[in-house]
Amino acid sequence: MTSAVNAVKYPARTRPLWASFLFLLASLCLLSACTPKDIDLSFSGQTMGTTYHITVVTDAGRFPDGVEDAVAHLLARLDQSMSTYKPDSELNQLNRLTVGETLNVSADLWQVLQGAQHIHALTLGAFDPTVGPLVDLWGFGPEDTGDKVPSEHQINALLPKVDLRQLRLADDNTVSKLAAIDLDLSAIAKGYAAQQVAALLRTQGFTNFLVEVGGELQLAGHNRKALPWRIAIEMPGLLQGDVEKVISVTNVGVATSGDYRNYFEREGVRYSHTIDPRTGKPITHNLASVTVLADTAGVADALATAFMVMGAEKTLELAGQRDIPVYLLVKTGEGFQASHSDAFEPYLKGAE
Repeated sequence: MTSAVNAVKYPARTRPLWASFLFLLASLCLLSACTPKDIDLSFSGQTMGTTYHITVVTDAGRFPDGVEDAVAHLLARLDQSMSTYKPDSELNQLNRLTVGETLNVSADLWQVLQGAQHIHALTLGAFDPTVGPLVDLWGFGPEDTGDKVPSEHQINALLPKVDLRQLRLADDNTVSKLAAIDLDLSAIAKGYAAQQVAALLRTQGFTNFLVEVGGELQLAGHNRKALPWRIAIEMPGLLQGDVEKVISVTNVGVATSGDYRNYFEREGVRYSHTIDPRTGKPITHNLASVTVLADTAGVADALATAFMVMGAEKTLELAGQRDIPVYLLVKTGEGFQASHSDAFEPYLKGAE
C-alpha cells in the first residue's frame, strides 16, 4: 500500500506487513481449500525493512541448489541500491548529489527512476517520490515529531523542493538534478523487487509462482489446483482479516494502498497520512482503499499510491482512459461503497 507519498521510509504501509501477508496466505489456502501438499515449495526472508515470501508450484521435491541464495542476493542488491536508511546506498548518493553534477547509477535504479517519471507524468504529479519533506513536516516521517498542523508558510516554503521534473535521466544511466530534491522510492521499489524476483524464478524454469515483497505481489501461472491465483482484498477497518472481495489473477502484478489507519485528529479535523504532493496537504476525499493490477508489480505499486492521492472520481476517469484494472472502496456514512473500472471486471468473474 502505498509509498513515498504515504511515508518516507521502508516499509510505507498502513498496517504491519507480516500480518498482512499472513492474512493473504491464509486466504489463499481457504479460498482454494488447500492442504499442506498443495503448496509445494516456499521460503521467506527479510529485505527493505520488511519481509518477502516466495511460493512456487512445482513437481520437484526441493529448490535447485542456489535459488534461495540467489533471491536473497538479488533483494540485498536492490536494497543497497534504493534504501534511504543505508548511508552509502545509490539513492542516498543521488540525494547528496550537488545540483548540476552527474552520477552514473545501476540499471536497476535507472529503471525505477524512469518508471517513477512515467507514473508522475501519467498522474499529473499525484505520484512524486520527492514528497518526503512534506511528509516529515506533517509528522508522518521516519522520526516521531508528534502530530502537528503546519502553517501555510511552512508548506509553501517546501513545495518548490517537491518536483520530480527536476530529475534528469540520460541514456547512459547517468542522473542529474536541476534543483536540490531528495527522493524516496518506497512507493515503487518493493513492487520492482517483486517483479525482478519473478524474472529470476523464470530463468530457473519456474512458471507457476507467487512473489510477495512488502505486500506487493507478482504472480505467474496457476496455483496447485491448476487454477489462477485467488487473492483476497481486505475490508478497510481497524481490525485485520475481513475479506471484502476475492479476485482471480495470473501473470500480473498486484498492489493495494489504503488510507484508514494512519492519521491524526486536531479540533475535530482528521488529517490523513497520505500527502498530496501538488498541494502539500493531506488528502480530504473519502477513498479508503485501492487495488491496482498491472503487468508489473512496480507499476501497480506506484499507481496505487497515486490513486490514493487522486481520489475515486479522478482514478476511475484515468483508469477508464488507460484500461487500468482498479478496485476502489470509498468510505460512506453507512460503511464502504465498492466500485471498479471496466478493466477490472474479468478478475471478479474469474473468482466466482
